[in-house]
Amino acid sequence: MFSRWSNSHHNKENDSLQQESKIKELQAAIGPLSGRSLKYCTDACLRRYLEARNWNADKSKKMLEETIKWRSTYKPEEIRWHEVAVEGETGKVYRASFHDRHGRTVLILRPGKQNTTSLDNQLRHLVYLIENAILNLPETQEQMAWLIDFTGWTLSTSVPIKSARDTINRRLLSTSWMQKPSKR
Repeated sequence: MFSRWSNSHHNKENDSLQQESKIKELQAAIGPLSGRSLKYCTDACLRRYLEARNWNADKSKKMLEETIKWRSTYKPEEIRWHEVAVEGETGKVYRASFHDRHGRTVLILRPGKQNTTSLDNQLRHLVYLIENAILNLPETQEQMAWLIDFTGWTLSTSVPIKSARDTINRRLLSTSWMQKPSKR
């Protein structure tokens, strides 16, 4: 029994050392960063990218570079509430005042309360809320939960499903926030 614990303990230490080595490899691969990129690319961030790409530094680097490029162009940290407030008037998307049973921040989406037609403004609102939720995550928390309530949703008043799916999958979650939304 003791030897099993010892081996398990040794394996965890080995894994941790290998992970730290991969983080350093990714840091070296992306080179020196400055400004907002430096603030964004924390060790925890790099770990998320590596985990998302099965600890492959080359694939993680490519994905991270896409994110850095997107962030430098889109500037999510510069979005202010007054710019997206009209999108939030009906409560179609908001950060819940509670956490789920795993302690994750909960983002509630209610597409039935859609009140605008501009996909770009809706996207800016969603980005603002995701960034805000991430800023409010406890240090030990790496994920958030999304709760989608389709009450009142109809095809005639909603964002086209294809547009919503493409926006979320391709433009946001696939490159911008590694492993933040939880699928549980």
